[in-house]
Amino acid sequence: MMPKNNKRRALLQFSALSMALTTVPAFAQDKWPSKAVVMVVPFPAGGGTDAFARPMSAVMTNSMGKQLVIDNRGGAGGNLGATIAARANPDGYTLFMGAVHHAIAPSMYPRLEYDLQKDFIPIALVARVPQVLVVNPKNIPGDFKDFIAQARANPGKLNYGSAGSGTSHHLAGELFKIQSKTQITHVPYRGAGPALQGLFAGDVDMMFDGLGSSAQHIKSGRVKALMVSGNVRNPAFPDVPCAAELGFPDYNVTTWYGIWVPKGTPLAAQEQLLKELEKLPADELIKSSWAANGAEFPKLTGAEFGAFVDSEIKRWAEVVKVSGAKLD
Repeated sequence: MMPKNNKRRALLQFSALSMALTTVPAFAQDKWPSKAVVMVVPFPAGGGTDAFARPMSAVMTNSMGKQLVIDNRGGAGGNLGATIAARANPDGYTLFMGAVHHAIAPSMYPRLEYDLQKDFIPIALVARVPQVLVVNPKNIPGDFKDFIAQARANPGKLNYGSAGSGTSHHLAGELFKIQSKTQITHVPYRGAGPALQGLFAGDVDMMFDGLGSSAQHIKSGRVKALMVSGNVRNPAFPDVPCAAELGFPDYNVTTWYGIWVPKGTPLAAQEQLLKELEKLPADELIKSSWAANGAEFPKLTGAEFGAFVDSEIKRWAEVVKVSGAKLD
């Protein structure tokens, strides 16, 4: 049996150690970030997510005084990167930049290695852009009416590329097929960047893309925009008709991007991160980048952002059910 003096000494040492363990993390988090922060982008470089992630990285690196490193982890329609982020150490130094694709995935994949609603904490919605129908002008000459006539006269012969099965590009195409009563073949790629390369080369005829990743190519003339989703024209491309004026008032599809952290991330780190994100809309680089991509920076954070994601999961589940979309 341990003597009383030794017991008392051991208890005092244990209490001191306990105080140290509970005090140090809180102190460390007050200084967040004290090292580089990694933001997992679950798509290859060059896609729509990068159009927003790269400017954010530049601005936040300057603001935080520590580098925000972009880690592109493409594959499985964005699910590989999501799995990596979900399994990361929740110490405040791993962020996840997910997208609408991750609200679609639960309805498309029989088994996921992560749960967007359980394995992550929603921080903020950072960009929302309309979907745009872009075509290779050599494959599909003319305007939207010419395209529809061609599609209906040749069922199944035209095709569209996507960032992968189960992504917003895929489901936007399936929803369009339902509403337009056309048959267009789906061709999945490993990300929006590779899909755009296929479109440039003429390997696919069209793409239902987020305006953010197609904007620069529309401006350069490499692709032609036939329609933006929704009921108003986009200010960045005022000459491109919207879906409503072309006879599709219910075709309202947006590509959105948000920031999450792994579950268990300290609250202090979450709060500091949110403060950094809330500075972004006032920055000139962010303003110009978002405007060039036809995007808005929504004021949707925390629980409200989480509720929005929940509603998107339900919405896309219905589209998957009605369209019968499957993994190719």
